[in-house]
Amino acid sequence: MKREWLIVGGLWAILTALGELAVWTWSMLPEQYAREAKIFDDAFVLLMAFGVPVFAFVVAMLLYSAFRYRSKGPTTEDGPGITGNPRVVGVWLGLTGLLAATVLVFPGFTGLAELRADPSADIVIKVEAARWFWTVTYPNGGTTQDELVVPVDTRIRFDVTARDVLHSFWVPAFRGKIDAVPGRLTQLYVTPNRTGTSVEDPTLRVQCAELCGLGHDRMAIPVRVVPAGEFEAWMSGLLGEASAREEGG
Repeated sequence: MKREWLIVGGLWAILTALGELAVWTWSMLPEQYAREAKIFDDAFVLLMAFGVPVFAFVVAMLLYSAFRYRSKGPTTEDGPGITGNPRVVGVWLGLTGLLAATVLVFPGFTGLAELRADPSADIVIKVEAARWFWTVTYPNGGTTQDELVVPVDTRIRFDVTARDVLHSFWVPAFRGKIDAVPGRLTQLYVTPNRTGTSVEDPTLRVQCAELCGLGHDRMAIPVRVVPAGEFEAWMSGLLGEASAREEGG
């Protein structure tokens, strides 16, 4: 038995070391375009780091068992019964329970507190989802359905709702997402901290993250993060275009 646990323990240590090395050195996440993105990414990496030893132990046990107890030929008989060790079960439940309680507090409660620490916003942008498009309304009353433009270094509150069924407002480059619920207003705070466009980075897009019907795949529009002055000029131009269309109609 000691030899078996030494083999499993050694395999677990190797897999854990390789997994932790990958978690802390391999950049598997997209670029960050908002202050909040770092909070999400730090939480994700920490949860991955916590999960690696647990996953590695399960894999080590499966690998050892598959080779050690494999059948040596055709047989119709069941193998010998295996009894558990109450101490091992107790330690396993204790450690995993402690791990679950830890992540519930950190980064769980602490991460939420950090994301919700500042309820103020520099501007409010309204977003309405419908099958299968987005309608974005800016502070000056201008609207778009083909793109979302936001100013950099500005705290934005998105007031999100839906016209018909449940949707979900998500910009991968900002990380945070919020449900768009018919008859209800939900809010998401984002602080873009670098400029960019969807041409440069495809994660700069509004994406519906809730399966909403046959046209769900079409509910994506590009996002542009621009300097504040350019944003103000763009909003003014948006109203000018709307007035020109009304006069022409």
